[in-house]
Amino acid sequence: WTAVMPSFLWMILLLSVPLAELALEKPKRSALNQLTRMLLRKYNCGVRPVQNWTDPTLIYIDLFIQSILDVDGQTQKVTTSIWYRQFWTDEFLVWDPEEFDGINEISLSSDAIWVPDVIVTEFVDVGRSPAIPYIYVNSSGTVKNYKPIQVVSACDLELYAFPFDKQNCTLTFRSWLHDVNEVDLTLWRSSEDIANDKRGFMNDGEWELLSVPSRYWQLHVDNRDYAHIQFNVLIRRRPLLYVVGLLIPSIFLMVVDVMSFYLPFNSGTRITFKTSTLLGYTVFRVNLMNEIPATAVKTPLIGVFFAVCMALLVLSLALSILVVKLLHHSEKEVKEMSISACLLDKYGSSTFNDSLFTSVRTLEDLDQSGESAIINQPSDDSAETDWLLLCEKVDRFLFRLYLLVLLMYSGTLLFLWSSWSSA
Repeated sequence: WTAVMPSFLWMILLLSVPLAELALEKPKRSALNQLTRMLLRKYNCGVRPVQNWTDPTLIYIDLFIQSILDVDGQTQKVTTSIWYRQFWTDEFLVWDPEEFDGINEISLSSDAIWVPDVIVTEFVDVGRSPAIPYIYVNSSGTVKNYKPIQVVSACDLELYAFPFDKQNCTLTFRSWLHDVNEVDLTLWRSSEDIANDKRGFMNDGEWELLSVPSRYWQLHVDNRDYAHIQFNVLIRRRPLLYVVGLLIPSIFLMVVDVMSFYLPFNSGTRITFKTSTLLGYTVFRVNLMNEIPATAVKTPLIGVFFAVCMALLVLSLALSILVVKLLHHSEKEVKEMSISACLLDKYGSSTFNDSLFTSVRTLEDLDQSGESAIINQPSDDSAETDWLLLCEKVDRFLFRLYLLVLLMYSGTLLFLWSSWSSA
C-alpha cells in the first residue's frame, strides 16, 4: 500500500493539470449575454413596469397605412395592412452602457417582458400578420415595438355612390383592461404628420388614400376612464375600371335601343331587334353581378341604374308592341281601348274621321244598292293610308316620350355621380 500510494498521487496530479488548464481557457460570458441575464434575472413580465404604482405608463402610438387589401360591402369588413409602432418606458430595463462594453440597445423576446394590452376595437377577424417575436430596448428603458399588422376591422361602408364612393373607416386603439390611471395613450408624431404621410402607401391599387386624421378621447365606463386614440382612414375608389367595364357597355346598349325606333314600325324587324337587345342586356347584367358590391340594407345607385335600364328596355319593347297592335286594329276596336282612345282624340285628324265615316256610310248605301264591289277598293286604300299616318304619329309621340324619360334619368345620374366624384 505504501508503494502504490505515491504512484496514485502522481496520477491525480497529472490529471488535475489539464483540468486546470481547461478551466483557465474557458471563454468569458459575452457582455450582451451578461446584460440580458442581469435584466431578466428578477424581471416579472406580469407587473406593470413602474417604480411607483400610482404613475401611469404612457404608451406612444404611431402607424403607417401600407395598403387597402379588401373592402367587403356585404359583411361590412375592411382588410388593411398597416405598419404599427409602440413606444413606452420600462423602468426595470435600465442599465449603464459603460458597464457592458458600450451596449446602448438590445433586442429581447416580447414574451419575456411586459407588453401593453393595446388592441383595435373594430377588430373582427384574424389577419395574416407575420409574427415578430422581438422588441428593442435601449439603456434608458425606452421600449420600441415595431410590427406589421393585417387588420380585419368592421366599417360602416356607404356604397350608394359606387363606383364614385368614399369610405371613412376607423382604427381605434385602446387598452382592454387598464384605465387611464394605469395606461395612457398618446401620439408619437403630430396628428398633421400622420394625416398627410402617404410615403408607405401602395398607390397603384383600386383605392386612393386621402388622409388619416387622428384624435384622442376618453370613454367613461363603470366610473373609470379609458384612453382611446382613433385613426380615420379616408379612402376613395378609383372608378375608371367600373366606368369602362359596366357603365359604358350599358350606355351603348341603351343607345342601340333608341336607334331601333328608326326601324319601320309596320314590320316585325323592330320587335325582333328590341327583343334581342333586351336578351343581350340580361346576359350582360347576370355576368357582371359579382362586380357590384352587395349590401344587406342599401342598394348601390349603379344597381338601380341597371334595373331602370332594363325597365326602359322593356318599356321600349312594350311601346313598339302597342304600335303594332294599334296598326292591326280598326278604328272601332281601337276606340274601345282607353289608352288608344286618348291618343286618337289627341292626334286623330278631323279629315281622317270625316273620310272614314263617309266611307262607312257610302259602304252601307252601296251594300243596300248592290254596288259595293266596285267602290269598296278606293275607300279601303284611303282609310288604310290615313290609319298608317295615325299610327306613325302615335309611334313618333311614344318615341319622344321614351327619349324624354331616358334623358331625364341619365341627366340625374350624371349629376349625382359628377358631384360625388368632384367632392
